[in-house]
Amino acid sequence: MSKELNRRDFLSVGTASAAALGTAGVLGRPERVMGANNRVRVAICGVHGRGNDHLENFAKIPNVEIAALCDIDASVLSKRVAEMDKMGLAKPATFGDVRKLLEDKTIDAISIATPNHWHSLMAIWACQAGKDVYVEKPCSHNLWEGQQLVKAAQRYNRVVQHGTQIRSASAAKEMVQKLQNGYIGEAYMARGLCFKWRDTIGRAPVQPIPAGVNYDLWTGPAPLHEFTKNRFHYNWHWNWTYGNGDIGNQGVHQVDVARWGMGLKFPNKVSAMGGHFMFDDDQQTPNDLNCSFEFDLPDGKKRMIVFEVRHWITNHEAEIGTHTMGAPEAKRSTGLAKLGPTSGGHNTVGNIFYGSKGYLSTGDEDAVTYAAWLGPDQNEQAPVKGGTEKAHFQNFIDCIVSRNRADLNAPIEEGHISCALVHLANASYRLGRTINFNPETQQVIGDEEADMLLHDADRGYRAPFTVPQDV
Repeated sequence: MSKELNRRDFLSVGTASAAALGTAGVLGRPERVMGANNRVRVAICGVHGRGNDHLENFAKIPNVEIAALCDIDASVLSKRVAEMDKMGLAKPATFGDVRKLLEDKTIDAISIATPNHWHSLMAIWACQAGKDVYVEKPCSHNLWEGQQLVKAAQRYNRVVQHGTQIRSASAAKEMVQKLQNGYIGEAYMARGLCFKWRDTIGRAPVQPIPAGVNYDLWTGPAPLHEFTKNRFHYNWHWNWTYGNGDIGNQGVHQVDVARWGMGLKFPNKVSAMGGHFMFDDDQQTPNDLNCSFEFDLPDGKKRMIVFEVRHWITNHEAEIGTHTMGAPEAKRSTGLAKLGPTSGGHNTVGNIFYGSKGYLSTGDEDAVTYAAWLGPDQNEQAPVKGGTEKAHFQNFIDCIVSRNRADLNAPIEEGHISCALVHLANASYRLGRTINFNPETQQVIGDEEADMLLHDADRGYRAPFTVPQDV
């Protein structure tokens, strides 16, 4: 991290604000009044990977019209339009620049599935333009961006749903309710697991920008670097300029579930350590990371959340990721050593909650199952239920129609808190020390370098793609 940028410099980085969007022209823009059928016109931004899932889910909701697609890659846009035609959907408008899309007053909402470094800026611009927003996780690339997005959602009274879709799974809701009703006694610690079979990304040389790709717009608020495939599709996750590592990619779901189940908000202390082991490649983020979050309760007690990223070969834990999760002892795996992929699947993604009467684990990336072990040998498994992603998108649309932000399953205020834990852990890892944090002010205590990192001052913003200081 550059140490040449002082605090005054980074506080002045955002003074250009959202001038490129024409903020003054959108603040007073009236909302479009939906017709009697409550039809919601949605634009999907970023349709190469995750955005295609958005398209498929919105297409299942009867009162949604996918009115527009936006992507910086012309070939991707053409492909998605053709796929919509095969699905029998009306041809959408297409945009290469989100700023042009946001000028369309007939669009009610946008969903954002771009790389992380665009999430907050695009969502803030959308709020200023009078649009409701579904924003993928993590909602921010750094702590300060998340704070600004929350302010924008509240100021412009926008419905903003965070893409932590486990909160809409009925089994997960049931599990959290049981935890908070004392199912495993007094829950004192939660553990989040992100064990994924991720191979090396290798080293990628500089190459020409692919035809039809607006790489300047793809880069947006980040510094402009020469093009390589490891700075582009998906592998951008492992570059600090654009991504947040696997704790911010997959792991934010499990951080969110841990916090939700424990009923916790911001931590008081965060410590993380790990490394980029095994592979000699372009990846900057750690492929092994251990994080600890400490929470002080009003009654003087403490709570803990621990979180771990493991890439490549690993074991399962608490039977998460195996077909035997919650099964009787006779049907469980033997625990013999394995070389290569483990039994039941490659990944172990889920949560474990520890209480005074036992422990509970929830597995599967959609959190459709959970099992509890109470006392020395009691076992209970919940039925598989309600794990579809569609429920999360449906909840977003329902709240747009009702205008009741309180009914959101993953409101941006909650999404921001979970992302804050991600950013604090990454900052602790990068600086090599514990970070003390004030939950009330959302400020780092006594560590200016950490404070600057959490404001992304080491990277800065590239005009005119600047997160505004005053939303």
